[in-house]
Amino acid sequence: MPNFSMPFGAELLDDGGGVRFRLWAPDVQALRLQLEGAGRGRLLPMHALDEGWHEITVQEAGAGTRYRFMLPDGMSVPDPASRFNPEDVHGPSEVVDPGGYRWNDSGWRGRPWHEAVLYELHVGTFTEAGTYAAAMARLPELVALGITAVELMPLADFPGTRGWGYDGVLPFAPDARYGRPEELKRFVDEAHRLGLMVFLDVVYNHFGPEGNYLHAYCKAFFNAAHQTPWGAAINFDGAHSGNVRQFFIANALYWIEEYHFDGLRLDAVHAIADDSPTHIAVDIARALRAGPGRFRPVHVVLENDANAARLLARGEDGTPGGAVAQWNDDFHHAAHVLATGQRDGYYADYATDPVNTLGRCLAEGFAYQGDPSPFREGEPRGEPSAQLPSPAFVSFLQNHDQIGNRAFGERLSDLAPAARLDALYACLLLSPHVPMLFMGEELAATAPFLYFCDFGPELAAAVSKGRREEFGRFDAFQSEAARAGIPDPNAEATFTVCRPNWAEREIEPHSRRLALIQHLLELRRQWITPRLAGMAAGGKHRVEGGLLQVVWWLGEGATLRLAANFGEAPQPRPPLAGHIVFELHAEDAQLLPDGVIVSVEGVDV
Repeated sequence: MPNFSMPFGAELLDDGGGVRFRLWAPDVQALRLQLEGAGRGRLLPMHALDEGWHEITVQEAGAGTRYRFMLPDGMSVPDPASRFNPEDVHGPSEVVDPGGYRWNDSGWRGRPWHEAVLYELHVGTFTEAGTYAAAMARLPELVALGITAVELMPLADFPGTRGWGYDGVLPFAPDARYGRPEELKRFVDEAHRLGLMVFLDVVYNHFGPEGNYLHAYCKAFFNAAHQTPWGAAINFDGAHSGNVRQFFIANALYWIEEYHFDGLRLDAVHAIADDSPTHIAVDIARALRAGPGRFRPVHVVLENDANAARLLARGEDGTPGGAVAQWNDDFHHAAHVLATGQRDGYYADYATDPVNTLGRCLAEGFAYQGDPSPFREGEPRGEPSAQLPSPAFVSFLQNHDQIGNRAFGERLSDLAPAARLDALYACLLLSPHVPMLFMGEELAATAPFLYFCDFGPELAAAVSKGRREEFGRFDAFQSEAARAGIPDPNAEATFTVCRPNWAEREIEPHSRRLALIQHLLELRRQWITPRLAGMAAGGKHRVEGGLLQVVWWLGEGATLRLAANFGEAPQPRPPLAGHIVFELHAEDAQLLPDGVIVSVEGVDV
């Protein structure tokens, strides 16, 4: 695959031709390039081009050259398309040779989406060292577990030495805290050698509050006609939005082509303001399919609270017109209510009949398909989704948000009975949805996952105060003393406590949970995954007395059936047709509480 040609920023020219530096800065008349390192302090006037572009080619510059752009008022800013910022977001950018790493994955042809079993991880807390190299060393354990795809939380350069990544401000620059660009490439290379896909979480709905200099020279990057929780929206549909759209389409192509990622997860698409005829998420998916997707499968997954099923629509041949799948928060919320009994906040939307709601999610994808949401004061939410195949939904019992947005970052294994969780894991991992686990979940890790960051003093104080005020709406945090006990996001200890203790995998009850997850994923690989490619639509469900039954029609004429007893009393054992592939708390005549039976019909045994 050829190296990605960057339309923005610094681009090495062929045959030792130096480096072309390019910046869109329509709000300034003159711009200078500031070279650092060997040419520290050297200022070179850039050429003003049409439509606000500024450009210069420097013959003596090359890989490793550090640079900034100097505005007329003397402010020096990093390159918004920087490939690497070794001194963090306020420091100089570094020219990177995209061909400097020698790949070994020429035989990698990707994997089809229906084979995905996702594992979400945060590079900084996945290991003690918190680096790409350390994470790479643990990849064989994920393969042995049954994982087929690793999803990295955002890497775009964010301020400080620790953070979730959703406050990134340099979308093309993997954060230096985790290692250099070639080390990230080595991580992807090794994953491919092991048969793992690698996905990257990207944030195209806002920039973080610290280190974003675009307002100083390119106000057209934002559209004040749309306001978001972070201020004026990124300009995807206003005047001069063409350059902005191209910036993010180029970013998506860059991660796939230059780093060989297999797909992207687009964060909070519902927070992207875009009234264009074609939504930017669809344009990105199409650009990837028309580009690197011609040579290997490339997958786009959405997070979208609006449940916009149209963005997942399939064509007559079954291929997606936009994204291949969406994170299914509805499944999580219904399962969480069943597991914990929690009913406050947005869980109120799932509290009336959680078994039936979970069944609708399993069968049809979304629970809310245009239905009025009590939590949203009756506002309709979602679009019909039963026509979509079940692999269009990434479902999970935990993820970074659902753990980290709790005041103390408790995992579900700390909140729910083990038997109920075992039943829910069977429903998740043996359904035709694409399942996702969050790092450490497979062994019921005791480490929490808290919200953490590393902002400057003024912003840090505001974040800590705001987080405690946010939880002040809940009964448990009405008192000032209770709110004071909420961990400070900026404290280093809040970050370090989030590292799972991997030695727990050897002791009970963690080893038991690990064995169950591994067994379920092996059953999935054997009985379900090979028959997902031909799935045309969702399934059907019914509930009687706490007994949930779901049926799905897979490809190759196979039928998948699941029965789960979420009631308080035993139920008569349902007569599931086909070969029984899994039983939990099941007897000859009855299905005990938290019991599950799964069968597959129409297959050779």
